[in-house]
Amino acid sequence: MKLQPDRAHTLSVTAHGPGWLAINGERFEHSLLITSDGQNIKWPCEHFSALAPAHFEMLLGLSAEIILFGSGSKHQFLHPSLYQSLIAKGVGIECMDTVAACRTFNILAAEQRQVAAVLLTTDLL
Repeated sequence: MKLQPDRAHTLSVTAHGPGWLAINGERFEHSLLITSDGQNIKWPCEHFSALAPAHFEMLLGLSAEIILFGSGSKHQFLHPSLYQSLIAKGVGIECMDTVAACRTFNILAAEQRQVAAVLLTTDLL
């Protein structure tokens, strides 16, 4: 009997390297916002230090119950003032390094959870 893993009908991060990510096999050399319902959008901010509240307000229209924030090659915490609009709406946000955010996104999306991930590629190793 041949066993094959279940195939989720969603986006998944399939590879990564210095400064790039592959989503369903397609390589991207810029930061991304991906969602479990199939959205793949260029994230308008490449550097953690340049983040502003407006970047997070654009996430309000998503149907995600949780947003994963991949901060690049190292784990950095977001200042709560950046994502205050998400807190007010009851949307959870978790910060981790980008590679951990990719793994977590793949697991949650495969479980058919409503999840989104902002994945910074800056200094990605």
